[in-house]
Amino acid sequence: MTGFDDPAAVARYAENPPRLVPGFSDLQRMTRLLLAETAPADGRILVVGAGGGLELRAFAEAQPRWRFVGVDPSAEMLKLARRTLGPLADRAELHEGYIASAPTGPFDGASCLLTLHFVPVAERLATLTQIRSRLKPGAPFVAAHHSMPEGPERDLWLDRFAAFAADNGVAFDKAKGGARGLGDQLPILTPEAEVDLLRAAGFVDPQLFYAAFTFRGWVARA
Repeated sequence: MTGFDDPAAVARYAENPPRLVPGFSDLQRMTRLLLAETAPADGRILVVGAGGGLELRAFAEAQPRWRFVGVDPSAEMLKLARRTLGPLADRAELHEGYIASAPTGPFDGASCLLTLHFVPVAERLATLTQIRSRLKPGAPFVAAHHSMPEGPERDLWLDRFAAFAADNGVAFDKAKGGARGLGDQLPILTPEAEVDLLRAAGFVDPQLFYAAFTFRGWVARA
């Protein structure tokens, strides 16, 4: 059982992103603003990794006419998303599964926050290609997740990530290698590799808009 399948762990999920991700609420706001640059006021938005519902709620509160399709493989996380959305839930169609089995759209924009660093490297291009195929021409795609350089810098940035978490009361399990152990477990790519994958999937003009310790975020167009 992973943390995303454990009901007790899922119940505590909403506590962690603001304590682990620098500028978490502003990342959501920037994502929404980037989507709104071209998505219409009554746009249909695809949210990949929608479990928990935090960005769905942030988007729905700020854009009262947007409608959403949220995709996540965890049934427990989607239950949490429904609770998080509350009365806004009727504007979101939540789909349990992976992007390949999600509705085909076409969508006016898509986001994937704090999710792609869980996708195995061998599956990353296919995942991005599936997202791209569901977007209208020129529609924006916003992604943000762990991405950092290789070499000696990698451990330094992971230590800084750990320091930020500790400053917010979160300590990584030293028995599992702490933040460096997490960095070894996750398929984290370099920023250059991320941009190459976006282009290989058919996205154009990828632009960095967010950088915070081990996290990076890009906006690109279908």
